[in-house]
Amino acid sequence: MRKIIVVEFITIDGVMQAPGGSKEDADEGFKYGGWMGPYFGKDEIAGQEMQTQMKKTDALLLGRKTYDIFAGFWPQHATEAEGWPQVNKILKYVVSKTLKETKWENTVILRDVNELQKIKNSDGPDLQVYGSSNLLQTLMEHDLVDEYWLKIFPITLGQGKRLFEKGTIPASFKLFESKVTPNGIVFLYYKRDGEVKTSDIA
Repeated sequence: MRKIIVVEFITIDGVMQAPGGSKEDADEGFKYGGWMGPYFGKDEIAGQEMQTQMKKTDALLLGRKTYDIFAGFWPQHATEAEGWPQVNKILKYVVSKTLKETKWENTVILRDVNELQKIKNSDGPDLQVYGSSNLLQTLMEHDLVDEYWLKIFPITLGQGKRLFEKGTIPASFKLFESKVTPNGIVFLYYKRDGEVKTSDIA
């Protein structure tokens, strides 16, 4: 069985929308696109950690909007210098009910959560999820997320699409690795750890 690993950039208040650029996702009038740029571009440790994460990518699972962004960029930029040389060659699964065909090599279109569950239950490399805010809610709702690799930036935005929204379910996770960079970016790695447990403090 494959693991589904959610790899996200988020703010302290959980916003994940358009971290990389002003034109990435302006839905609902979002005006803070590119909010991670001032931090990530000047933080060598953060860059090295992100390179390590990207080198571990053996397959991708993406929602339609994030897939379209990636497909418009990576086919021409999959080099060692850009940090993701293998991205064109690995399998990429995109979940969409409307996408008919794609020119990005090694892409498989999944129509619904049933097809996605079949992929997860099959043999093969783990699936990394980037962006894909709508797909994430479906993954969480159906308890399909095995790990979160989160990069938390030291800002709050007060608006925008958040990681933990309507699809969030009660679930317990265990921290298995962490790192803090000089610019205050916190890398947290969590894996699923059963059900939520409660007890009285007193």
